[in-house]
Amino acid sequence: MGKPTGFLDYERKNAAAAAVKDRIKNYKEFHTPLSEEEQRKQGARCMDCGVPFCQAGKLIGGMFSGCPLNNLIPEWNDLVYRGQWEEAYERLHKTSSFSEFTSRVCPALCEKACTCDLYGDPVSTKENEYAIIERAYEKGYAKANPPKVRTGKRVAIVGSGPSGLAAADQLNQRGHEVTVFERSDKVGGLLRYGIPNMKLEKEIIDRKVAIMEEEGVHFETNVNVGKDKTAKELLEEFDRVLLCCGASNPRDIQAPGRDAEGIYFAVDFLTKATKGLFDGKPSSIAKGKHVVIIGGGDTGNDCVGTSIRQGCKSVTQLEMMPKPPVERGADNPWPEWPKVLKTDYGQEEAIGVFGQDPRIYQTTVKEFLKDEEGKLRGVILVSLESKRAENGRMMMVPVEGSEKEVPCELVLIAAGFLGSENYVTEAFEVATNQRTNVETDSNYATNVEHVFAAGDVHRGQSLVVWAIREGRDAAKAIDKDLMGYTV
Repeated sequence: MGKPTGFLDYERKNAAAAAVKDRIKNYKEFHTPLSEEEQRKQGARCMDCGVPFCQAGKLIGGMFSGCPLNNLIPEWNDLVYRGQWEEAYERLHKTSSFSEFTSRVCPALCEKACTCDLYGDPVSTKENEYAIIERAYEKGYAKANPPKVRTGKRVAIVGSGPSGLAAADQLNQRGHEVTVFERSDKVGGLLRYGIPNMKLEKEIIDRKVAIMEEEGVHFETNVNVGKDKTAKELLEEFDRVLLCCGASNPRDIQAPGRDAEGIYFAVDFLTKATKGLFDGKPSSIAKGKHVVIIGGGDTGNDCVGTSIRQGCKSVTQLEMMPKPPVERGADNPWPEWPKVLKTDYGQEEAIGVFGQDPRIYQTTVKEFLKDEEGKLRGVILVSLESKRAENGRMMMVPVEGSEKEVPCELVLIAAGFLGSENYVTEAFEVATNQRTNVETDSNYATNVEHVFAAGDVHRGQSLVVWAIREGRDAAKAIDKDLMGYTV
């Protein structure tokens, strides 16, 4: 598994990021890949650790550890070290449908579970994955591979996000005829409009979709199932239907003044920014404004980076929870996911442009302030503290007398999602839980005959890599349901 002494001989190296002042001038990806020689050294760092938690994807201590796709990480790290790039791609492609996506946007659960991370720096597995897939495209390994036999079975997939695309890829390779319905104008779901270009340039999605079309997958855009096309029509036209329509019902912030002009949900803001690039008219919603972002996580960070590129006057990111520790606590041992402070690209850019971290912890908005025209002019912030409620649960509650008014002309709500959108689940009459996620059995089958569900619509808001895993698993279940067995 790599060079036996590689983790001692070589230090971890990451792809170099462009300077902040240069990269904020555009929406391009801003990392320069390592040379082949250096990348092979990074593959050499993968040690023969005996128990590769990196590929486990299992619950350990109540937290998932390692890759949800169970990627054969030590194997292809070893092949990278040996320069056997085509074989590395073959091993990677056995478990991963879209390495071109995950090598860019995945938070690298594999690296946090890497044995080298216990006392040193983990193997640069995510960058090794990037090197494998991009070389595969360059050398032609990742070309279209249409199935040689068709089964005559037809499957409809509602939603073209990562779970829908993963299921479509697997079911098509099996020989079923697959049609993916997307309500937007382009394929990709939140990959397309929820993730900014600087993390995932949309040409990368188009490149993979073109291959899937060449392999026989059908895509129908601007079709909003549940409105433009009924559930009854789909069930009559197709043998099975798979719901992969995401959890795109955003969580709102209810406070006085919520109707002020200048308050957006983060996903709407990011969508406008990406569509503006397609149209050749970059969005400037944040230009010259004091921006307040409610919520942390990847989406909040993406809003920070996008606001800076649009020329905001200032940016503040509000986090309800306390500031995480810099190092693992005793109650958060390796190989659990580390609950530690993470400074992402957007925060780095805010520090570079404005001289300070944009995040304020244990704080939220108490009131939105409007001017005479109904436009947002400021917000009243309030500090929060942790207290135990009557039911025994710990709650973040306002600190009396801690209110503070700050100028603000643009608020972006990045407080997560509540679950699926009602019109889709009601159209198919599928059962949902208290979080409005679609309920299924262990084989992703809903309570409605021939209707399955996977991804965020089933799991709730989660990572791209988990959506891919669910899409692949649902495809396997559908294949078995159609054929009586699965390969």
